[in-house]
Amino acid sequence: MNDFLSKLEPLATNAMRIMVGLTFWSHGAQKLFGWFGASGTVALTSRFGIAGIIEFFVAPLVVLGLFHRPAAFLISGEMAVTYWWMHVAGRGELWWWANRGELPLVYAFLFLVIATRGGGDFSIDALLAKRKNQAA
Repeated sequence: MNDFLSKLEPLATNAMRIMVGLTFWSHGAQKLFGWFGASGTVALTSRFGIAGIIEFFVAPLVVLGLFHRPAAFLISGEMAVTYWWMHVAGRGELWWWANRGELPLVYAFLFLVIATRGGGDFSIDALLAKRKNQAA
């Protein structure tokens, strides 16, 4: 079983990067454009607007695997700030089951994993590194 799962690891890593990035991107699209069932849009200069800009414009870098490590690190930080500022401080509750902060908390750690471990070999960054190594 471990051999089977080990063989799936590259596929799973790439799929995680792409799907986590796409689902995160959709939150920015909701905030900025009212897409995907949103009830409206937010002001660009508000804290939700700044979050929407990061979500909509930085998440595609993660999806494509282009500068995905720094992009994922930025998003991880955004989600950590969101958890502490909006959920812990905003609701006065530390625990995610009480402050409704599960999604930002999970996103913070998923993007931290992508930033530290990488997003897999099926990415623009991996392609560029391969070309650079071949040229050297």
